[in-house]
Amino acid sequence: MQRAAGIAIPDATSGFRAFTREAALRLTVLGDYTYTLETLIQAGARRMAVVYVPVRTNPHTRQSRLIRSIPSFLALSVVTILRFYIMYRPLRVFMTMGGGLIAGGMVLGLRFLYFFWQGGGGAGHVQSLILAAILTIVGFQVCLIGLIADLVRLNRKMLEETLYRVRRMQLEGRGMCEEKTPKQ
Repeated sequence: MQRAAGIAIPDATSGFRAFTREAALRLTVLGDYTYTLETLIQAGARRMAVVYVPVRTNPHTRQSRLIRSIPSFLALSVVTILRFYIMYRPLRVFMTMGGGLIAGGMVLGLRFLYFFWQGGGGAGHVQSLILAAILTIVGFQVCLIGLIADLVRLNRKMLEETLYRVRRMQLEGRGMCEEKTPKQ
């Protein structure tokens, strides 16, 4: 979680969340499972200040309404972390995956060439060539998906800024917000 969010939080899933008005205007909860991981990843991606305050916990008196079992909680948490990490860093994720596939294809292609140049004409190693071609093509496609996902990320950032400005104007219209220009 700390790597995905880019902030040092020892216990990311429990505790009370307190936001400044400015932070609340900038954060948008998209998931329907739990907001705790999502808001931390968003805060880290937006380089917001985050403070961890340790608190004493109450004794366990009843079954959790949110967590049915530890394995299901872990699975949903991992899915949430991966989803938002990919949402905020798609180019890094897809280029790494695509680069790995391309590298695998190149290694298999070099393997085929090695046997081809050994005088066997590549007989019996055509499967390596086919798999190399498939891995390389899929790798390039994954890289292209990464470029498209990065363009979507940039579009999302512009939409988030627009949403922030609309929220701010609504608060200013109600007299609930000091008029100051947002940080760019």
